[in-house]
Amino acid sequence: MQVIPVKTKHDLKRFIKLPFQLYKDDPNWVPPLIMDQKNFFNPRKNPYYDHSEVQLFLVENNNRILGRISAQTNTQHNKFHNDKIGFFGFFECVEDQEVVDLLVETAFEWLRQKGCDTMRGPMNLSTNDELGLLIDGFDTPPYVMMPHTKKYYLGLLENAGLEKSMDLFAYELPVTEPPERLSRLTRKLQKRGNFTVRSLSKNKKEKKKDLETIFTIYRKAWERNWGFVPMTDKEFEHTVATILPIADPDLIFIAEVDGEPSGFSVTLPDYNFVLKKMKGKLFPFGLFKALYFKNKIKRVRVITMGVIKEFQNRGIDVVFYHKSYETAYNHKQKFTMGEISWILENNEMMNRVANTLGGKKHKTYRIFDKIID
Repeated sequence: MQVIPVKTKHDLKRFIKLPFQLYKDDPNWVPPLIMDQKNFFNPRKNPYYDHSEVQLFLVENNNRILGRISAQTNTQHNKFHNDKIGFFGFFECVEDQEVVDLLVETAFEWLRQKGCDTMRGPMNLSTNDELGLLIDGFDTPPYVMMPHTKKYYLGLLENAGLEKSMDLFAYELPVTEPPERLSRLTRKLQKRGNFTVRSLSKNKKEKKKDLETIFTIYRKAWERNWGFVPMTDKEFEHTVATILPIADPDLIFIAEVDGEPSGFSVTLPDYNFVLKKMKGKLFPFGLFKALYFKNKIKRVRVITMGVIKEFQNRGIDVVFYHKSYETAYNHKQKFTMGEISWILENNEMMNRVANTLGGKKHKTYRIFDKIID
């Protein structure tokens, strides 16, 4: 076996294609668009590369790719948290401890050479992207922008010396008419809290202002969260450009207190339903498939929600959930299921809210650490 640093287009293609081999018989895996993956790993198109380094690695034996991993610095994370953590991600491999050990050791050594004192992951590439190793809930496909990984990865990574850092929970619940008690509480909170909640503007000019408002709220509301990584302006613009084509403005909300932005919530239709049909290819018929199946999506995911600290404890988050519930239920697509994810295991309030809303914890994702001597 040998480790190959990805440096050529050919190697990158093999890196991207490995999961297509590993998951070919797994009905719950959702293939990413190959074109999107190529753009993601293109330093000229992904603004993550503007501030941090990324190195991809393959393990090969007799021209057969057995595993892959990324190792990346994150200067944004380390500046904000004043630490020296390095990260790994895009971990995929055959069920072979020797292969896993080689992948982990390679990423570990690369990060050590960069001056890091801890290796954390999997993160693809940061907490603003897909992250975590699935450790339970393998029997259903993931919701949009959430990973699906092999069941045997957990034991292999633990044997390679990685230890749990944090678990992330995903709650699933049926999309029904909002419970009357939630509706009553919402009316009471809005009246008492002196705040309004509205959806994202459909007007192009106003939508741009709304997105700038969301970015401002995001920076303030999430800064105390575990693992928070502040996006650069270019990263936020890149994220918006990625999400907007699959977003529904009616499912994105902004809260204001006396006209001052105070919180936001983003719920996305589960575009994974479309990606499964496209099988990684946009051409020659993928575009037509995307347009056709987009209107048949039946699941939604609450991907992010934040309320600025000074406006917390007013029940704005409760109103967000009610609005999301109500809009999804009355939507022309008649959504039937929803997911609230991800929620940190130590976020007692949000876990309690998810349970109160009738959510069932149906998937757990784990982040690992390994100390670098």
